[in-house]
Amino acid sequence: MLTKVMNHMDESTKHAVDAASVFTAVGSVLAWLPAIAALFTIVWTGIRIYETKTVQKWLKKDASKE
Repeated sequence: MLTKVMNHMDESTKHAVDAASVFTAVGSVLAWLPAIAALFTIVWTGIRIYETKTVQKWLKKDASKE
């Protein structure tokens, strides 16, 4: 049935449906981006804090006590 409908559509209608499909896909992906971006930001900030001289000094001082 869908094949028959697609065969009877003109090219401009097909392009409009394709564009709507792309916008729908991008919109659904963008809904996930804030949560993913927040997670990556937390991980990146944790890595940056871990790499600071102060934290590294604390870790080396604790390691030398053992």
